[in-house]
Amino acid sequence: MWNGVGDLIVAIDGVAYGLLLYTVAAGLSLCLGVAGVMQLSHGTAYLAGAYAAWALMHGTWVGLLTALAAAIVGGAAAGTGLALLLEAVPRHLDQALATIGVALVGAYVLTEVWGAEPLSVDPPAGLGGSVDIAGRPYPVYRMVFIVIGAGLAAGLWLVVHRTRAGAVMRAVAADPAMVAALGIPPRRMRAAVVAVATAAAAAAGVLGAPVVGPSPGIDHTVLLLSLVIVVAGGAGSTRGALVAAMVVGQIQTTAVAGWPTAAPYLPYAVLALALLGRFGINRRRSA
Repeated sequence: MWNGVGDLIVAIDGVAYGLLLYTVAAGLSLCLGVAGVMQLSHGTAYLAGAYAAWALMHGTWVGLLTALAAAIVGGAAAGTGLALLLEAVPRHLDQALATIGVALVGAYVLTEVWGAEPLSVDPPAGLGGSVDIAGRPYPVYRMVFIVIGAGLAAGLWLVVHRTRAGAVMRAVAADPAMVAALGIPPRRMRAAVVAVATAAAAAAGVLGAPVVGPSPGIDHTVLLLSLVIVVAGGAGSTRGALVAAMVVGQIQTTAVAGWPTAAPYLPYAVLALALLGRFGINRRRSA
């Protein structure tokens, strides 16, 4: 039953959380669907970006920009190195095991450096207050983050579907031999996709830190929800990932507000329904 302003606040929170998950899941979707790489250290990249925000932001715009620059450069470098490592591991199962190992080591190092306690990150000056929504305060930064997330989603769609680089990415996924015949090394394009995706996950950690602060274990949560989004939305589909992320975001925030004990399990219900739906569609096509 609709509960007025309270449900509206929860719905807005769901949009913010969904866009945060999309920023990470879209990169994971492109890694799997375009680069053909099973990259399971995305959650650790997000956590590293969140810790960078805590270490560098300090409630200032200069700190935010510094943390973003460090996350993007560091994420791109780590993604490039990871892509080179995975060149020697062609099978998806081996890639999954290798990147899980990288994720575990990375999370351990981050915990050793910043400790095991949850941390909070203050947004930049001017974005730390609240706005009035039907008589209730709502954080300004979350509203700004919704605008930023929507802009990132639109920008990613434009890059993938309206630029030459996006056309090459789609071609690599569909027919790498043809792309190689045109003089474009698929290996280099795959490495670029992994580097950009890892940088995007780290940048999402910076932008999302004032919403969901860094803490041990948040990397696993982000990764698992991203995998649910990729499977439900379809690997390589930015539009499908956006729709799935918005659904998962709404389900998570609604469940946390009303049924907190069920919240950890509901995204997997979305995954099960998506898989059942695809199974039914495939059966009808093969009939």
